[in-house]
This record gives sequence, structure tokens and C-alpha cells, in this order.
Amino acid sequence: MAKASGIGWTTLSVDDSGGTPVVIKNDITNLQFATPRAVQDVTGVDKSAMERLLLLADFSITLNGVFNAATSHLVFRTVPSTSVARTTSLTVNGVSLPNEVLYTDYPLSRSDSGELTFAVPGVLADGTVPTWA
Repeated sequence: MAKASGIGWTTLSVDDSGGTPVVIKNDITNLQFATPRAVQDVTGVDKSAMERLLLLADFSITLNGVFNAATSHLVFRTVPSTSVARTTSLTVNGVSLPNEVLYTDYPLSRSDSGELTFAVPGVLADGTVPTWA
């Protein structure tokens, strides 16, 4: 695979509270996601450098976007009142990263110039190791 940009994102969908995938890529202006692994320090006193074991995998995401009552708001409006895991599907440059995500907040921000935006954080919900396909 050649080097590529993040332009032309092909899939960004999140299930609504009823489990129906909703395409929200047009409402998202930028996003951050990570697939970190926990580590355990197992360095003995006989070592001069760190020794570690890889532990559990995780996934986190923040979707930043523009308020749209017809799409993204319908997906995230129930975040404060439900604890439903949402299938979140990401595809860019032909590679996909689907995960079951618990979204933990739906903060809206109105700037002094008038923009109405959100930054929705989410974390891995179901114990499945995040895997690029």
C-alpha cells in the first residue's frame, strides 16, 4: 500500500440507539482515534533496562463535528440517557476499523462567532480486540 492522505473518507457510520447504522461522515470535521495496549512492568532487580508484557487492548475515539439535527444529532442525542454500545465503522484508503463503542458524552459548543459544534468521546465496549481489516 502506498502512502495516502485522510482525504476522501469512505465510511464513517455510527449506530443510533435502535441499532441502525447512520452515515455521519458529512457532519464530522475531524476525528481522533487510538488503539493502545496496556503494559505491565515486570522488570526484575537484576535488569538494567525496562522489561514489560503487553496486556489488554483498547480503543478510544473522539468525533468532532457540526450540529446537524437531521443526522448526527439523531445518533448522539440519546448518549446522556442510554448506555447502548454503538457499532462504529471507519474506512479510509481501503482499510476498515469497526468497533463496538460506548459514547460517554454529547457536549455541544456554541462559539462567539456562532458555530454549533460537538466533540463526542467514545471507548471500547465489548472486549473485542480492535483489528484493522
